[in-house]
Amino acid sequence: MMLIDTHAHLDSPDFAEDLDHVLLRAKQASVERIITVGTTLQSSRKAIQLAECYPQIYASVGIHPNLASQEREDFLSELEQMVKHPKVVAVGETGLDYYRLASGQEESDVSQTAFGAASFTTIENEIRDEAEIAAQSAAFEQHLELAAAAGKSVIIHQRDSWEDTIEILRKYSTRVRAVMHGFDAGLAQAQEAVDLGHFVSFTGMATFENTSEVREGAKSVPIERIMVESDSPFLAPAPHRGKRCEPAFVRETAAFIANLRGMSLAEFAAQTTQKRAKIVRIGYVGFFGSIASIALFISSTERTVAGTSNQTQATERRSLA
Repeated sequence: MMLIDTHAHLDSPDFAEDLDHVLLRAKQASVERIITVGTTLQSSRKAIQLAECYPQIYASVGIHPNLASQEREDFLSELEQMVKHPKVVAVGETGLDYYRLASGQEESDVSQTAFGAASFTTIENEIRDEAEIAAQSAAFEQHLELAAAAGKSVIIHQRDSWEDTIEILRKYSTRVRAVMHGFDAGLAQAQEAVDLGHFVSFTGMATFENTSEVREGAKSVPIERIMVESDSPFLAPAPHRGKRCEPAFVRETAAFIANLRGMSLAEFAAQTTQKRAKIVRIGYVGFFGSIASIALFISSTERTVAGTSNQTQATERRSLA
């Protein structure tokens, strides 16, 4: 049995002291491949370094929507070079995140301020919101264009922005394949993504008692469109909720979803990691290509990049700590 963690952040400081042990536990849990996902240029560089150092790790490169306005304006030129690396399998994470917009952070005691002051603050926050949304939208489309040009798929982050995210994604759906990472919506939204030809990825959130809509999606989405991820170090599944998440926990999330669907873990793993090298209309293998056509892709890229000696890898690992 083999499982693949399609979304982790192994460059996080949370893993700086014990990454080798984290990877060992993942292997013991049958999580044999991990995609570590960039959120800035710096973390994307680190993702590639980790992928070069560890044969079981692959990289995705991109700028998180919350960080798009803070990244240097010419970030795309470096990403264009990064996606050429043989162990970069996707672009992202990218997308739209409205959760932290200025208007949503207004103090609850606005009513205690003078009417004029409150109105001014609201107008100011609306202006900030417009600028932030514009920056996120522009970066999102730049990532989608890059993915289309490079023949890569896209890892999409959305929070409180489903309609706008889908509206933008729809324009590119004949040119790229995407995965809706950390899916937190309901079956209708999941089906909308699937109908556009994309994939839905579930984290440990599916195991939480108060996420019935997410569970319904995990139970009902066609299995060939499901992915499972850890989103390490975030969103650890029950009973680890509140603790640092790590790739090994993908096994527990997968087992939970398998049970929802009336399947054994082994059956679920086989169906979500079997080779599905389906060629889409622009001639590349769809979503790396599907959760475990990644296995097909990985098998070829392993031969390309595995060439450093054990001693060199050990040195690189110490430098990454």
